[in-house]
Amino acid sequence: MTTLTSICVYCGSSNGARPSYVAAAQTLGAAMAGEGVRLVYGGGDIGLMGTVARTVIEHGGNVTGIIPQFLQRRENMLTEVEDLIVTADMHERKRLMFERADAFVALPGGVGTLEELVEQMTWAQLGQHKKPILVVNVDGFWSRLLGLIDHMREEGFIRPGFAVSYIVVDRAEQVLPTIREALAAVERRDLDMAVSPDML
Repeated sequence: MTTLTSICVYCGSSNGARPSYVAAAQTLGAAMAGEGVRLVYGGGDIGLMGTVARTVIEHGGNVTGIIPQFLQRRENMLTEVEDLIVTADMHERKRLMFERADAFVALPGGVGTLEELVEQMTWAQLGQHKKPILVVNVDGFWSRLLGLIDHMREEGFIRPGFAVSYIVVDRAEQVLPTIREALAAVERRDLDMAVSPDML
């Protein structure tokens, strides 16, 4: 069975308007540390990004922070991270985050979080990866985006056979078990596809 070793978490460089957003980041960080799952994230020390990373570290977990040079000061690079990578630009940052993660999780955030989430959805839609993508819909934060995706499908812009692959959970406590279930399902599908008709 595929082992879950790391998760890339996309989230805001602000705390947002609701205490539940910070609580979700803390819950996820503690769970990841407790289960030995490495956090891969954007390297900053502010907002939900900083909260989830500091929580993982405080609970004895491992963190990989990946930040482009021009954001080192703007997002107050978290120097306590034991594996900190400074990239030349955003493109390199996103490539490394993708390569080092077994799955992707989106907590509440702004347009940067949205862009990173939608990029992974697009790559999955185009068959470039099978890694699970989880949207943590804390207090309905992502409901309007999910409604827009449904609208795109209804209006014929997401065609049959080109479904946008993602999983929605409401609480951070659901993230790790849901990702493990998704990874197991991908593995089962791959095994089923690998079976030759002659073997049936």
